[in-house]
Amino acid sequence: MQPGQFPNPIRMIQSLVERLAPLFPDWGSSPALSFLLLALITALGYTLSRYAVRLLGRPVAKRFRRQSVAQQVLRLIRAAITLFFLLIGAGLVDLELGNIVLSVTVFSAVIGIVLAPLVGSVVNGLFLLADEPYEIGDMVELGDGTRGFVDDITIRYTKIFTVDNTFIVLPNDVIRDDQVTNLSAEDERARLSLSVAVTYESDIDAARNLIEAAGRSAEGVIEGGPDIRIGSARYPARPTCYIDEFGDSAVILTLRYWVDRPYKQLTARSRVQTAIWDRFGESDADVEMAYPHRHLVFDDTSGEARVATREAAEGEARPVESAALSDRSADAPADADGTDG
Repeated sequence: MQPGQFPNPIRMIQSLVERLAPLFPDWGSSPALSFLLLALITALGYTLSRYAVRLLGRPVAKRFRRQSVAQQVLRLIRAAITLFFLLIGAGLVDLELGNIVLSVTVFSAVIGIVLAPLVGSVVNGLFLLADEPYEIGDMVELGDGTRGFVDDITIRYTKIFTVDNTFIVLPNDVIRDDQVTNLSAEDERARLSLSVAVTYESDIDAARNLIEAAGRSAEGVIEGGPDIRIGSARYPARPTCYIDEFGDSAVILTLRYWVDRPYKQLTARSRVQTAIWDRFGESDADVEMAYPHRHLVFDDTSGEARVATREAAEGEARPVESAALSDRSADAPADADGTDG
């Protein structure tokens, strides 16, 4: 072989088979013995491939930063070693390597047509490994709201271990077209929002202070520190309460707070709400949570109402002055301003 020329793998295997053939002179005389020899050599190759993966695991993991890519490289090493021993066994039992390669090529072409979706998953798997949208161990949320941890990424599928203790295996072409939210990428801190409705009669400043103090006291909530940067924007790390909206029957206050782990958002939200409830109950400030209600206001606007009587033979309706209705309702208790409290 000349310098700079790559070795031909088929010729290498043939040369190795020619050297090993004298060690097995009678194996080709019986198909059963030939099959047994082929199975033994393939099993030997598979066993050696597993040991090779164990030996190369750490060096490959150090070479490739991403765990998913390192796993794919180790899988390829295992498959290459097993295939190498399979071809050696095929040569020892007098199977022509050229015919084997040709048969595999034709078979692969047929399978490629039949299994086009699988090929699509493999291609999308390569894109996923290159784009790095998520990594093994990350917590992700799918488009339908399913949350879980990425357990394995292959060139064909992605396996997700959900928070409901179930496994989801998604083909890569499906998950690549879906909306996937990575909840634990480089920075695991996540911002949550909580709305609290207080009455218009409440002390708004006191309510905001109580809500912020409740957020700081909740377990798992970041109390403060340097601002958290997202892109070119910076957000306060401490819980901050804002006046969000003036509703029909309440002032809506929104608390924005950060949690150090995104895995138990419902638990963190429950702790914050419990702390707010306790703070409102223990405080002497004029703060009250609101509930939906309406004030109905009646006035003495003049007008007429037509009332139909059953006794009217001709179906005529007689007019009744609205002032009479006001006089009849004057005895009903009402507030000084005419408002039904």
